[in-house]
Amino acid sequence: MILQFFISRMDYSKRRRHPSDVKISILLYVLLATVDGQIRYSVPEEMRKGVFVGDVAKDLGLDVRRLVAGRARLVIDDEIKYVTLNPNKGHIVVDERIDREKLCAKKSPCSFSLEIVLEDPLELFPITIEVQDVNDHAPVFPKKEIHLDISESTAVGTAFLLDSASDPDVGINSLQSYALKANEHFILKQRARPDGSKYAEIVLHKALDREKQSEHALVLSAVDGGEPQMSGTVKIQVSVLDANDNAPVFTQRLYKASVLENVLRGAIILRVSAVDADQGYNGNVTYYFTHLEEDSSFPFEINPFTGEIKLTGELDYELLSSYEINIQEKDPWGLVGHSKLIIDILDVNDNSPVITMASYSGKISEDSPPGTVVALISVQDKDSGKNGQVRVAIEENLPFSIKSTLRNYYTLVTEQILDREINSKYNITLTAVDEAFQALSSKKSFVLEITDVNDNAPAFGQNVYTTHVMENNSPGVTLLQVQATDPDQGQNAHLSYFLVENEINGNPVSKYFSIKPESGTIQSLYSFDYEQTKEFRLQVKAVDGGSPPLSSNTTVIIKVQDQNDNPPQVLYPVQTAGSVVAEMVPRSADVGYLVTKVVAVDVDSGQNAWLSYKLQKATDRALFEVGSQNGEIRTVRQVTEKDLLKQRLTVIVEDNGQPSRSATVIVNVAVADSFPEVLSEFSDFPHDKDYNDNLTFYLVLALAVVSFLFITCLVVIISVKIYRWKQSRILYHSSLPVIPYYPPRYSDTLGTGTLPHTYNYEVCRTTDSRKSDCKFGRAGSQNVLIMDPSSTGTMQRMQSEKSILDEPDSPLEVSKQLASFTVAFVFEQPSRNSSAPWTAKYSGIFHFKVI
Repeated sequence: MILQFFISRMDYSKRRRHPSDVKISILLYVLLATVDGQIRYSVPEEMRKGVFVGDVAKDLGLDVRRLVAGRARLVIDDEIKYVTLNPNKGHIVVDERIDREKLCAKKSPCSFSLEIVLEDPLELFPITIEVQDVNDHAPVFPKKEIHLDISESTAVGTAFLLDSASDPDVGINSLQSYALKANEHFILKQRARPDGSKYAEIVLHKALDREKQSEHALVLSAVDGGEPQMSGTVKIQVSVLDANDNAPVFTQRLYKASVLENVLRGAIILRVSAVDADQGYNGNVTYYFTHLEEDSSFPFEINPFTGEIKLTGELDYELLSSYEINIQEKDPWGLVGHSKLIIDILDVNDNSPVITMASYSGKISEDSPPGTVVALISVQDKDSGKNGQVRVAIEENLPFSIKSTLRNYYTLVTEQILDREINSKYNITLTAVDEAFQALSSKKSFVLEITDVNDNAPAFGQNVYTTHVMENNSPGVTLLQVQATDPDQGQNAHLSYFLVENEINGNPVSKYFSIKPESGTIQSLYSFDYEQTKEFRLQVKAVDGGSPPLSSNTTVIIKVQDQNDNPPQVLYPVQTAGSVVAEMVPRSADVGYLVTKVVAVDVDSGQNAWLSYKLQKATDRALFEVGSQNGEIRTVRQVTEKDLLKQRLTVIVEDNGQPSRSATVIVNVAVADSFPEVLSEFSDFPHDKDYNDNLTFYLVLALAVVSFLFITCLVVIISVKIYRWKQSRILYHSSLPVIPYYPPRYSDTLGTGTLPHTYNYEVCRTTDSRKSDCKFGRAGSQNVLIMDPSSTGTMQRMQSEKSILDEPDSPLEVSKQLASFTVAFVFEQPSRNSSAPWTAKYSGIFHFKVI
């Protein structure tokens, strides 16, 4: 493929000549070739920045988008980057002015190599760029003037070697020919060396006569073959000497020497010698180097008198492997002899391998499979042979290996699965060692960071968290903080906490608790009641911020601690307003007689529910005592006739909480042997006539309401009423002793009560009735007399306080939101006993709760 460019103007710089702007029109060819899969471009030197070199995207058959996505770049071994890659177009363009003479000197063809590296996946394309020479240098002689001393006896045909002109250009642009300005005595002879370089000799064409002309001025021109042609000239000043008929001769036509490139300065490389058949002054010989460029850094010098050649500079096999030197000898009369010296430079291992990271990002994901390429490594050694052969190794105990790919290129790949949580980064050291006897090595260290993926779920510090909170807490109080850890990094380790949705007592958990997503702090939203709920179980979920997110759960147990927030509740005896409740004690009662038992409960738990009973006030403290633990009221002495019939006891019930709570109950005791005596005594209470009238009206009204309810509900409750009526009749004619009534869970162990059983109102309820807010009354006591101040009858009293539940943990169910009303009824029955002609009134009370 030939790409043709047209350059309308090019500036050339000329050494040791006046610069000039030359307007030229040339055809510039850039050659592209592929040899064994390698692309080769050609570009002239001295091109300006940005000049097109080659379309690699087209020539490699790659899409420009592939170059951009693969972060295409050039890898060049040299420090100077002559070209650069435009990935958006896929073109290689000139980035720095190329001086072929500086780059390759006389080497032809001149080229440099580079590689195009693509990533994801990794691809490498070698490219060679040949730098074409342009005629930007004119031939230059090492001296402005050449002086020759020639004896006048010199025979016609004698040749005199001249200093050669130098032209750093190569090929047709290099030195092509010499020309000598026409003169009478000398003609020009052009000759070529084995390496192709040309040099000139002037040949004596006509004998010299110093007496006629002692000086001759000649002009020698050197011309190259470039377009346009360039030339250089030098003046030759010939001085005619008197006769000296023997020229000096070197002992060898060709001298050869070998020297190591690391030899020290001042070392003697070789000694040359010449013989002159003349004697005396005419036999003295001096030695010179010829054909040396004036500005060249030639590392040798010759002693003009001894012929010793000494090293004056530094040798570098990698820059120049041999030197070819022309040596000239001359006697005092100008006769000369010529010889050649070839010095071969021997390579020593003086260059350590150079490790370059051609492609390296510094990061790799922890989920990368084995065999993933981590880096592309270039290793160069400028030495030759075994000195330039390199081995690359990596430290042991690392999950990586080195593989050789292309010439001087290696890849660093993973050997096993990586885990950032075990090692978040690796310090990797590469060691490059050459194959020399005294091997040189170099190391390069770099850090490879392992990037995180979300492969670890959060983990709580405990499977179960337990905390306690006092009941009646303020909403918003902090209960505890749960905390989980995630060994991942960054967003993958950012944790948020949530409550798992479930129900507590039929309500969502969010009604009772909240959790801060950032800190895991759990707060209450509700004031807890130990008597309702003693323990809460929550599920807390920790979720990380990865994609997809991972989570884990833990259980939180919140135990509500009891607080002494409920006073004791007296179940028996029942306290009523407008009536007097009395316990009967016969006058024949002995010491320890059980009068009654104060029954109380406390819905709190633990020591808050431990109750103690004390007798606070009494009409006669010497007659009664109260059991501190069981609340039993007993006589402490024999009852006598002198004791008052009416005894009033005030009992205080205290719990064991801090601070303690208490309740008081008044117990009326009648010291008598018969009901008439009791009734006559308790009927003496003064009452207002209007009060009695009103009470009678209410009783009549209540009886009417009850009668109406009986009629409407007769089908349902008739059997119950008949049963109760029969029981009341049997009880009325019975003279059996009265057994005192105790609520469930209490028992009388010390005797029987004093009042007979009367009416017992039973209530039937469903198995689910305990879950409602309805309160059902139960006969409070069978040995309680309720005295109606407006009459002399007695009536049974149902308990109007809270009833005891069946469950041991919830002894009471309290109704706080129900309306209620009470209906009382009275039955009058005349006495059949002639000895006690009084009318008995039997009364009852129904409590109705409206839900």
